[in-house]
Amino acid sequence: MNSIIQKKNNDYTQLLDSVGKLLEKSRKGVFYRINQTLVKTYWEIGRIIVEFEQKGEEKAEYGSKLLDKLSQDLKLRYGKGFSRSNTYLMRLFFIKYHKIQTVSGKLSWSHYCELLNVSNDLGKSFYEKQCLKEKWSVRELSRQINSMLFERLALGKDKQKVLALSTCGQSLSSPEDMVKDPYVFEFLGIPQGSEFTEKEFEQKIIDNLQMFLLELGKGFAFVARQYRLTLNQQHFYVDLVFYHRVLKCFVLIDLKIGKVNHNDIGQMNLYLNYFKREEMSEGDGEPIGIILAAEKNHFFVEYALGGISNQLFVSKYKLYLPSKEELEREIRKLI
Repeated sequence: MNSIIQKKNNDYTQLLDSVGKLLEKSRKGVFYRINQTLVKTYWEIGRIIVEFEQKGEEKAEYGSKLLDKLSQDLKLRYGKGFSRSNTYLMRLFFIKYHKIQTVSGKLSWSHYCELLNVSNDLGKSFYEKQCLKEKWSVRELSRQINSMLFERLALGKDKQKVLALSTCGQSLSSPEDMVKDPYVFEFLGIPQGSEFTEKEFEQKIIDNLQMFLLELGKGFAFVARQYRLTLNQQHFYVDLVFYHRVLKCFVLIDLKIGKVNHNDIGQMNLYLNYFKREEMSEGDGEPIGIILAAEKNHFFVEYALGGISNQLFVSKYKLYLPSKEELEREIRKLI
């Protein structure tokens, strides 16, 4: 009797799941079609505005009285959605994406509003490609733009690599592609100039692990904190251990609240050698080590890393968003 009841319950659960999956698929399809229609409609509105300006005597500027009047009249007729700034963005949408074929139906109008605020065309192209690749939400896209991700990834690359980054997004074929310098941890909420220990710093990261993973980039899976290694009855602890699903290797991270020194580099090299011997499984790539330090001297790091065959990197971190002007100035030198 119990087995019959159990079978009925299982059958009902399967029925419920099947209906649920159908509804979810249908809702996603409806949302996708609505989004496509909205984005296309706003592009068409932008086209009509620009063509009207070109035929008339309007100066086609953001301060144009045309946008003020049009916004007011559209709000009276059709309600919300036609603020002056939104109407301006529709016009700009057509100007930046002059061919509707270049507009992706997978991105919402809110995504495009964020992208249109990126003044650098190379950066805008990068964020659009990366957003599609990693399926960023609007909030995630906004954070990456505000933290100047494109500019940080472009630093240290030559012109051809910067252009490739813009047109193709970030590729992850080597450890160098994965590492940023600097990393930005403004989401930790640590005020500038405040004092904290490495343990407190690590705890802040664990408390904000989702945002930390977003800053690290695509492919990271959290494994452990304070990962213990035992050698000759002596214990060592790696601050943070991740596994990179794309590169198929462990990534070890050590946190330093001050300057990095040669002992820190030697210790990370020891960790990497241990993981190569004791933790790697068949199919794993060699582990990667990243020392995140508040300060680093380029020449010191260059000499300290000389002769080390392991994949070991030293990067700075910042507790606040970098200067937009400073990073843009550096990018202009490259292009």
